[in-house]
Amino acid sequence: MNSNSSKTGASGLKRSLKARHLTMIAIGGSIGTGLFVASGASISQAGPGGALLSYAIIGLMVYFLMTSLGELAAYMPVSGSFSTYGSQYVDEGFGFALGWNYWYNWAVTIAVDLVAAQLVMNYWFPDVPGWIWSASFLAVIFLLNVISVKGFGEAEYWFSLIKVITVVIFIAVGVLMIVGILHGAENGGIKNWQMGDAPFVGGFPAMIGVAMIVGFSFQGTELIGIAAGESEEPEKNIPRAVRQVFWRILLFYVLAILVISLILPYTDPRLLRNDVGDISVSPFTLVFQNAGLLSAAAVMNAVILTSVLSAGNSGMYASTRMLYTLATEGKAPKIFAVLTRNGVPRNALIVTTVIAGLCFLSSRFGNQTVYLWLLNTSGMTGFIAWLGIAISHYRFRRGYLAQGYDLNDLPYRSGFFPLGPIFAFGLCLIITLGQNYQAFLADKIDWYGVAATYIGIPLFLLIWLGYRLVRGGHIIRYQEMNFPRFKAGKRIDS
Repeated sequence: MNSNSSKTGASGLKRSLKARHLTMIAIGGSIGTGLFVASGASISQAGPGGALLSYAIIGLMVYFLMTSLGELAAYMPVSGSFSTYGSQYVDEGFGFALGWNYWYNWAVTIAVDLVAAQLVMNYWFPDVPGWIWSASFLAVIFLLNVISVKGFGEAEYWFSLIKVITVVIFIAVGVLMIVGILHGAENGGIKNWQMGDAPFVGGFPAMIGVAMIVGFSFQGTELIGIAAGESEEPEKNIPRAVRQVFWRILLFYVLAILVISLILPYTDPRLLRNDVGDISVSPFTLVFQNAGLLSAAAVMNAVILTSVLSAGNSGMYASTRMLYTLATEGKAPKIFAVLTRNGVPRNALIVTTVIAGLCFLSSRFGNQTVYLWLLNTSGMTGFIAWLGIAISHYRFRRGYLAQGYDLNDLPYRSGFFPLGPIFAFGLCLIITLGQNYQAFLADKIDWYGVAATYIGIPLFLLIWLGYRLVRGGHIIRYQEMNFPRFKAGKRIDS
């Protein structure tokens, strides 16, 4: 065996991501501005009980999705992840549409992160033009990704570690406040759950609205599937990272929401705001300030900056690898399949950076409407990717058994089949279709708002059907499915 075979995937990418990188990539995908900023608005809109229940249910859905993705990624560790799985176990056009939509989603999301970065930096440097910060951060993110995959992994490790430490300290301080060791929660406690309409405010419609916010907050956890293609010993490290997802969700989201709700009443007007540019309204900042930590705003601003950079860094990595995989599979121009000596798909990285920069410029210098439509078309794509994971796993398992394979031979097996993927698919579909349900309840339907919200769905279907028209294809039958064999992340039956 070649001495490098265990370090190089079948696709040519370097397997340089260690277990600690994978763990932190999965953590980093589930902690961001959705928790640090938007969690306050969730409690305000649905009440403490409604917000906690929404986070718990969506967290359970995400956990089921990650066990499904873990089974697929441990068995077939490729950077194309759910795009490749969709092509192999659903339909070629389905995988094609998943891949291109996911690439586009992250390219636009990087632009969103660049806008958020300049808002955060405005806290310290209000007189510096915001575009300077955005351009600087785009350059930093590009450099982190162009050096090597290990450069991306190390950056993401430290970005995520900062966020993890912040949440752990926040929960510890909050508990000390609640039990009376630290001051600041004298007017809080269980009575926050008994005041007014608490614990459930606004009923089921409010919970649905909060579920949308929570769903967006969790997007990014699927990055572990993309990273599987460059992981050392994926058959061991992927299952290890997936098993920790449940406890991360429980600790970092459910406990954090519980602490916030016991210290800050849902009627606090500051919780209504959801603005990354005003860090003073972050519930984390408010709780720290209640404890007497006067520098809390500056500290949280720095933490949120790392969250923004982490999201941009991960987005650049994910979109680049997806475009690279599409090129290696003949679904994108071959020029994007070129690798540097360090195993980085440089051309795919360059074009992704350019697209992200152009999307940002449309928000800064061009028509705001164009930017908002780009954002809306990408916002739906994360949920479509989740739906793709659930469908692919369900069909993978059915096909695997139909062809007589032994489940004990799988490196990792989801213990929740078929309930897990069915539950995740159903709930994710409800969230996807319910993004702007209010538009249909008005006396006159807001068709412009409906189109802006749901444009991502017909765009996905158009790409899928377009592929079918050009190249043909059909839903792959169980007996037609191909189940390649991998060892140490390297395909051995090709």
